[in-house]
Amino acid sequence: MAEHSEESSSKPESLMENIVDKLHGHDESSSDSDNEKSGPSASSIKANIYRLFGRERPVHKVLGGGKPADVFLWRNKKISAGVLGGATAVWVPFELLEYHLLPLVCHCLILSLAILFLWSNTSTFINKAPPRIPEVSIPKDLAVNVALSLRYEINRAIAVLRDIASGRDLKKFLAVIAGLWVLSVLGSCCNFLTLFYIMLVTLHTVPVLYEKYEDKVDSFAEKVMAEIKKQYKVFDAKVLSKIPRGPLKDKKH
Repeated sequence: MAEHSEESSSKPESLMENIVDKLHGHDESSSDSDNEKSGPSASSIKANIYRLFGRERPVHKVLGGGKPADVFLWRNKKISAGVLGGATAVWVPFELLEYHLLPLVCHCLILSLAILFLWSNTSTFINKAPPRIPEVSIPKDLAVNVALSLRYEINRAIAVLRDIASGRDLKKFLAVIAGLWVLSVLGSCCNFLTLFYIMLVTLHTVPVLYEKYEDKVDSFAEKVMAEIKKQYKVFDAKVLSKIPRGPLKDKKH
């Protein structure tokens, strides 16, 4: 009788344990299904995040990829620091010391020729044989590639300017006019070398900072672009829509 009572008391306990296990399993499966449902929605939300200039590629690809992008994003700190230091070493004598290009070239040539001349005479007296001065020449392939690349970029810039001047896109036209005006103001404040140095420093600082604080900058840029679009609509309604335009002629096929 005692064994029978123990068995009857253990059966409800096992039944309750099975019910609890089923409930836990149902909760875990429902939580897994919820996670699976929330996964694609999170990824879709991440895909719909506003990116500056509507880009869909990382900053490294936007800058063209390869070694130039590595230099601007400080992938190799020695090369990036060397480029920035060399630009600074060129900018300081011309701007801070008010040195000029032609005297600098002449003085560098005088110093180089004097060193080579003294080296040749000294080695002749000591070793009784003139030193071999290496021949320096620009490769033909390199010069052709540089010329072709420069030609391609100039033709592409001319094509873009021609497309803007055709009057197809008013927003692009106003943006280019504003950019050229800002560039002219900067050019009147400083010379070409200083402007080039400022652009080089900007390329070495702004992309790497943007890559580090990408989400914060994109959220702020989204608010700014929304405000610009709002102001453009007001400007279009008050000014651009009131500009008289001639009747459109039917195109002849």
